Amino acid sequence: MMQLFTQTQLFGNVCYIVCWCIQELVRVFISYLPMAELVGPRLYSCCNCRNQVALHDDVISKSFQGRNGRAFLFSHAMNIMVGPKEDRQLMTGLHTVADVYCCDCREVLGWKYERAYEETQKYKEGKFILEKSKIVMENW
Repeated sequence: MMQLFTQTQLFGNVCYIVCWCIQELVRVFISYLPMAELVGPRLYSCCNCRNQVALHDDVISKSFQGRNGRAFLFSHAMNIMVGPKEDRQLMTGLHTVADVYCCDCREVLGWKYERAYEETQKYKEGKFILEKSKIVMENW
């Protein structure tokens, strides 16, 4: 026996199928989104006030030495203030550097390389050292 559908029943079934298809498409789409798009970029923030100071994508090296232990070399930093330039004898030779501070709480976070006197160290010029003990990871 053939079943006949009224217009209301047919419309209800079509709506159900369309809704199910949309839900499946959304589920599939969300499962393919990169985690960074759902959470945001991975950041480093000031350990004192949580002001965002650097992006993880800007890390050049994690094997530097700061005043108080391990430090990271960054290509860029944000929400910081740069202090006066001074010459400092560091482990890799003489450099002109400027301390960098969190612009919110004024915590010293590291320094900026302004000038390297040795040719092998020129790649550091314009880059930032942020000490691991002075920053925290966010959105990881």
